[in-house]
Amino acid sequence: MRLLVLAVLSVALMVVDARFTLLKPVRSQMSLVLMESYWITDLPQRLWQGVASQFGSRTELVAENEKLKTENLLLQGRMQKLAALTEQNVRLRELLNSSALVNEKVEVAELIGMDPNPFTHRILINKGERDGVVLGQPVLDARGLMGQVVELMPYTSRVLLLTDTTHSIPVQVNRNGLRAIASGTGNPERLELRHVADTADIKEGDLLVSSGLGQRFPAGYPVATVKEVIHDSGQPFAIVRAVPTAALNRSRYLLLVFSDNRTPEERANDAAAAQEAQDRQGAESAAPGAQPPAVVPATVPKPAPAPAAPAATTPPAAPAAAPAATSTRAAGHTPATQHARPAAKPPAATPAPAPATRGAREE
Repeated sequence: MRLLVLAVLSVALMVVDARFTLLKPVRSQMSLVLMESYWITDLPQRLWQGVASQFGSRTELVAENEKLKTENLLLQGRMQKLAALTEQNVRLRELLNSSALVNEKVEVAELIGMDPNPFTHRILINKGERDGVVLGQPVLDARGLMGQVVELMPYTSRVLLLTDTTHSIPVQVNRNGLRAIASGTGNPERLELRHVADTADIKEGDLLVSSGLGQRFPAGYPVATVKEVIHDSGQPFAIVRAVPTAALNRSRYLLLVFSDNRTPEERANDAAAAQEAQDRQGAESAAPGAQPPAVVPATVPKPAPAPAAPAATTPPAAPAAAPAATSTRAAGHTPATQHARPAAKPPAATPAPAPATRGAREE
């Protein structure tokens, strides 16, 4: 009997609750009371899950820490090798009198708008002429080249992407150095290489990097990856399609590259001038430390008196010899005259008197 009464009461309450709003305040108050009971009954399970998560998180953190330490050690080893290669590259460039930069200066920019025209691939960035941006400046993201600046405003700039139909960039295959021209197709996921010979050594998966031949983009930056190569025996050129390495539709933060815009001749002249200035500075810095050698004036030793030819045997020879000796000494050939005089041996008959020899030498 009690069960029947409770069942009828339950059905009546459900009908009233469904049809009318009389029991809505009661249900609200009951939910508050029941919430406390739910929290108390669920407390043991939540405590167990919290303890398990704490121990599990600590284990995962320890494992992740060990993994990061290992990766950090490997990266440090690579950094040491990279530093050695960078220094070697700098030394080789100095030997070649090249002033090309190893690391270009870059500045971070943010994408703030896109061109609504579906037939042009242009974006708007938050860096402009006031920030030092110039026309034709390369723009890249974390994966590769994206395009170049084509329009300047005081605080913003417009960038033309690589995939625009009016854009082309000189590239080369990173594997073998094969040069080509990559042009936009209007598809943000595709580039085409034009005028590639059908027998050219290019295949799927090759990385295309900027060659720097156009004097606009710096050399060595990734541009695209070859996706498809179609050879047609009836055509002189192969059809080569590539996928840009940069995330043209997903990148939000970009890099503006400030490269060296000097011509090769100007770079060579500046490098030669810098090398000359460095050598001059090194010579000047070494001069105060070293004492210059003392300059001793050259002295001609006085010749020993030599016997002259006898006046009685050959009287006219003495006056002729005196002018010759005088002219020879005046010309600065005194040592030669001294060596020439002892070669002639005077006759042993009668030696010349000393006053005559002294008088001839004074002349």
